[in-house]
Amino acid sequence: MKEEKKRILTERAQELRRNATPWENKLWYEFLRDYEIPVHRQRVRGSYILDFYCSKAKLAIELDGGGHYTDDQKKHDDARTAELNSKGIEVMRFCNLDIDTNFYEVCSAIDKRIKEKIKA
Repeated sequence: MKEEKKRILTERAQELRRNATPWENKLWYEFLRDYEIPVHRQRVRGSYILDFYCSKAKLAIELDGGGHYTDDQKKHDDARTAELNSKGIEVMRFCNLDIDTNFYEVCSAIDKRIKEKIKA
């Protein structure tokens, strides 16, 4: 059963890469794809698919659309973050509006955090 779940998650991750949101595409194509330290998109970790993941820094980068701000989704995201943190994975979250209006600052924050984590 575990292998079946992993296969399903892997197939879903591939689908998410093919059907990325405009904000995911912007962050990927304009910054992360050619970033000096490898970052992968739609990476399976445990029972989750992370928007972006830098394994060297153990850092997940999540982009949140409007649906992430309901009470139920916020609880789910908080539980997901806590579980990832318990596995040593830090989660950085940005809203889609940040990608639209503060793209340089988002990229700078990601760059700074990856480099801090690699030094530690």
